[in-house]
Amino acid sequence: MPTIGVKRDLLFKALGQEYTDDQFSELCFEFGLELDEVTTEKQMMTKEQGAEQSTGASEDVIYRIEIPANRYDLLCLEGLIMGLLVFQGKMSSPYFKAVAPVKGPMHKLIMTPSTQLIRPHAVAAVLRDVVFTQDSYKSFIDLQDKLHQNICRKRSLVAIGTHDLDTIKGPFTYDAKAPGDIKFEPLNQEKEYTAVELMDLYSTHAQLKQYLHIIKDSPVYPIIYDANGVVLSMPPIINGNHSRITLNTKNVFIECTATDLTKAKIVLDTLVCMFSQYSANKYTVEYCEVVRPDGTGVKYPELAYRDEVVNVQKINKYIGISESADKIAKLLTKMCLKTDVMDSKETVKVQVPPTRHDVIHACDIYEDVAVAYGYNNIKKTIPKTSTIGAQFPLNKLSDQLREQIAQAGFTEALTFSLCSRDDIATKLGKDIKDIPAVHISNPKTLEFQVARTTLVPGLLKTLAANKKMPLPLKLFEVSDVVLVDKDAEVGARNERRVCAVNCNRNPGFEIIHGLLDRLMQLLEIPRSLNKNSTGYYLRAADDPAYFPQRCAEVVANGQVIGMLGVLHPDVITKFELTHPVACLEMNIEPFV
Repeated sequence: MPTIGVKRDLLFKALGQEYTDDQFSELCFEFGLELDEVTTEKQMMTKEQGAEQSTGASEDVIYRIEIPANRYDLLCLEGLIMGLLVFQGKMSSPYFKAVAPVKGPMHKLIMTPSTQLIRPHAVAAVLRDVVFTQDSYKSFIDLQDKLHQNICRKRSLVAIGTHDLDTIKGPFTYDAKAPGDIKFEPLNQEKEYTAVELMDLYSTHAQLKQYLHIIKDSPVYPIIYDANGVVLSMPPIINGNHSRITLNTKNVFIECTATDLTKAKIVLDTLVCMFSQYSANKYTVEYCEVVRPDGTGVKYPELAYRDEVVNVQKINKYIGISESADKIAKLLTKMCLKTDVMDSKETVKVQVPPTRHDVIHACDIYEDVAVAYGYNNIKKTIPKTSTIGAQFPLNKLSDQLREQIAQAGFTEALTFSLCSRDDIATKLGKDIKDIPAVHISNPKTLEFQVARTTLVPGLLKTLAANKKMPLPLKLFEVSDVVLVDKDAEVGARNERRVCAVNCNRNPGFEIIHGLLDRLMQLLEIPRSLNKNSTGYYLRAADDPAYFPQRCAEVVANGQVIGMLGVLHPDVITKFELTHPVACLEMNIEPFV
């Protein structure tokens, strides 16, 4: 979960009350948060960078508070204070609204068709007549960073740009140009750079280098500039120096470019709601019009309120309480969700504000009722359903077999569930087209292209990585493989298998055969002398992964459950082994 750091004295002043550390920790717990650490800026710098770097750092007490990842409205001091004051009943939840400019035309952000090649969405807004202090300015910057790291997924989904509106002139243009055609003075620099030069400049930058990959390989880079051609930003990398925000900034132009329009709306709503309290007209934001490539115009921010009707009986049932509609309405109002009781007294109407984008479903409202009620106040009850807990039968059998195979002298291995296509096909002498493998659509490396369909490659790789160990090497694994199955709900199914290998100067087929007999003895499956009777037997088979005439299928109760034999020398060589290997692999699900 994200963690925010707030100055204790500022927090207490805004809350209108001082607390001990324990008292504030208790308040956080009641509100669904956690006071993670009490520290100072100097202590944090000493811990991260050493005592020498912390010289001159502030020693003001800082509360580091863990925030739920979906509560974007609590990622700054302003939102935290608002939430706590409403929770304590010291203020009512504010009403946020977007209005047209009092003077002059509405600012426009015009998108060109080329933006659809890289970051196809944009939203914008204006905070008018803002008064920043050093602390609120720092909080404004910190909230942008927290949003970038959280919902914006490190700027890949959304990138925020904030600008001093008085230093630029609308209408603004959001374009996408070739890197060589972009040239401007970036933030905190004293000369102009082309976009190509900026990529080299920031390739070693501690913070910005992690964002370069988002657009680096694109033929065009996004760029925003004003009516005079002054560059505001090159999202998602850097803003222009000309329009930078300072403590003296009064009017703030906010633009967000995105690959996900919904996330962009959430980010814009969160940012303007939190800091509209510093405007001359509190909780009011000025509209901007975004003109799309097709010529249609849309006004942002939306700041949409919506109503949800929830059933009181369901709330009580899900949480395990018994409260009236009036009491539930009061509890929800404490959580910044203004609530009215309907005439029937059986339902309540909840108004979801633009700060609470985490409320998606009725269950989110139930959760807020539980938080406001207090989890510790919910009475413990014995479940009304009578059940007996037990281990999942397949897992129980797997654990029992693991113990017995280990006692037979084999060492357990745990290998990756993903592997390369060559591991399950080419190296085993098979064609990938003939294998019911689940393929990964966007594999990060060649080693993780498919879900494994056999446990053999993982164990052979383990042998190859331990060639310096003394022989014999006897390994086993009890794990799932994944097979394509059109009849399964998700198009694939897991299958629990046992696989064991014996690597020595001679194959040791008798050792693997002996392990099979021991497993069947434990599973109480008799050896079948008549192929039509119940039990198990071996049947000669041909498989390209095994040495000719040294391979057999394991047939139990009339169905093939596995295979054992001596692996083919080509397979041994392709897995970089130098000694012969005997192998057993079988499905254990039929025995559950």
